[in-house]
Amino acid sequence: MATAAIVVFPGSNRERDMRLALKRAMGREPLLVWHGEAEVPKADLIVLPGGFSYGDYLRCGAMAAHSPIMRGVVEAANKGVPVFAVCNGFQIAVECGLLPGALMTGADLKFICRNIDLRVETSNSVFTKRYNAGQVISVPCANTDGNYVADAETLKRLEGEDRVAFRYCDEAGRVDASTNLNGSIANIAGIFNEKRNVLGMMPHPEDAVDPQVGGTDGAPLFAALAESLL
Repeated sequence: MATAAIVVFPGSNRERDMRLALKRAMGREPLLVWHGEAEVPKADLIVLPGGFSYGDYLRCGAMAAHSPIMRGVVEAANKGVPVFAVCNGFQIAVECGLLPGALMTGADLKFICRNIDLRVETSNSVFTKRYNAGQVISVPCANTDGNYVADAETLKRLEGEDRVAFRYCDEAGRVDASTNLNGSIANIAGIFNEKRNVLGMMPHPEDAVDPQVGGTDGAPLFAALAESLL
């Protein structure tokens, strides 16, 4: 049976939501691993959860990216272990070089906390294979610094290599300036690394797996991971 490890940093606050989503999908309790550990436990999936690691001092994720455990996370990712980085986890993944680009303060300078619409851009990954390309899903979002930026060459590679996972849109799947949540370049809400085993995204699919708390549009992502890791 597959094992997931969730890395917990000072200021993480979504690790328990992630734990419940993974347990529901995988049928096994994930490991909660403190960031100060020198090694990553043997795991089939590593998760960098949301929150405000180190109080978001310096830049969001910048201090956490230098936590002792992150060297092992990067090594595992380079060996092909899937890494799922959500919200602050996405910021950490960018800061430690697992993903390209940067995450800046949103264009409206406000904390955004509500359900938002995302268009699935590809089903070609262990994370998104239970969705159809072009499908619109609704999941919660909770961030101030989720404005994804990248230079022209990086954006060209992301687009050309089918590495954009999700874009901000409206209910009809329309992607333009009016549906851009926070000013992110090309409405990007989530991306993959070159090997497609690292997914970073700002919204929170782990908070959309139970109809009693607002919806289940995030559940296929966890079902896809569970299926892929069996």
